Order: sequence, then structure tokens, then C-alpha cells
Amino acid sequence: MRRIADFAATHRLSGIHTSAAFVEAGGLMSYGPSIYEAWQRGAVYVDRILKGAKPADLPVEQASKFELVINLKTAKALGLTMPASVLGRADRVIE
Repeated sequence: MRRIADFAATHRLSGIHTSAAFVEAGGLMSYGPSIYEAWQRGAVYVDRILKGAKPADLPVEQASKFELVINLKTAKALGLTMPASVLGRADRVIE
């Protein structure tokens, strides 16, 4: 992730990633499912299977919580100004 973020910064490319880890590594922004919620839902499935449920009988679930994470340090390095309306919608802003 760090190499991708460094490459983008070197070539002055902005990008939107699906994982907040990319933003923590220096990417501009991410929008994707909450990893924390995905791990919680996965634990529920493991619990059901360990209690005897057949995996084929468990329903497929779609993520219900998505997170927007913005790295202002990267935005500044790219010469971008994030509108207040976008920052207000962000779940997390890295400064």
C-alpha cells in the first residue's frame, strides 16, 4: 500500500481506494465497507458454523456500513482543497 501511495504522490495522481489502510499509508481518500463491521459479521458466521449450521444454508450478506476517510496531508501535497461539504461527510479525516 505504501508503494502505491508513494507512486501516486510522485506522479501527482489522486486516487480513491476501498480500504482506509491505503489512506493511512498516504493515499488521498477511501470509500468502502467498514472493515470492523465485516470482522464482526464474520465472527457471527463462524459462531453459527461452530454451533452446527451448514455454511451453504447461511444467507449472503452485503455490507451495510461504508466509511469515507480523507487524508488532508496528501490533499495538500497534491494541491487539492477539500470542500467543507465533503469533509463534513467524512467518517474520519487524517491531518
